[in-house]
Amino acid sequence: MEIIEGTIFYNPERIQIINGEEIMAPSPFLPHQRISGELFAILRAYVKKNKLGEVFVAPLDVILEDGLNSLQPDVFFVSKEKYSILKEWVRGVPDLVIEIVSKNSVKLDTVIKKEVYEHYGVQECWIAFPGKALIEVFELIDGRYQLSGTYQGDQEVCSPLLKGLHFKASAIF
Repeated sequence: MEIIEGTIFYNPERIQIINGEEIMAPSPFLPHQRISGELFAILRAYVKKNKLGEVFVAPLDVILEDGLNSLQPDVFFVSKEKYSILKEWVRGVPDLVIEIVSKNSVKLDTVIKKEVYEHYGVQECWIAFPGKALIEVFELIDGRYQLSGTYQGDQEVCSPLLKGLHFKASAIF
């Protein structure tokens, strides 16, 4: 953080703490941001219409455990039943997280962060692959993620958590 003439400027770096290690993610590329925007718009419209909670986009810290795991999911949903976790940042477990994979984040998003979300009990995890125009939806069952569905093209993406939510995979790619 830098202060210039009474104005506070925050460091724009996207630093996450994963399993106690600081990880810096570079600014995402345009395709990533387009997908993030589409997912946010679809989820926000559905969540708002049904008065289910709130949808957020990165960068916003989700502090799962102080000093050990503070992540920034690309898009995430917090149900109104969990509003108590909404502080200056999010301090607790969101209901649904979405990671959009880039060339340099494949292992981080598909293995490491997914395992962290699973460990803390995030009910649903989506992973979007821009290069393949594909999205995977994982549901937490008995403490482990199970693949609920893989969607491409005109296939309807469905959420086990957000019953009634469906949209064509092509709508986000």
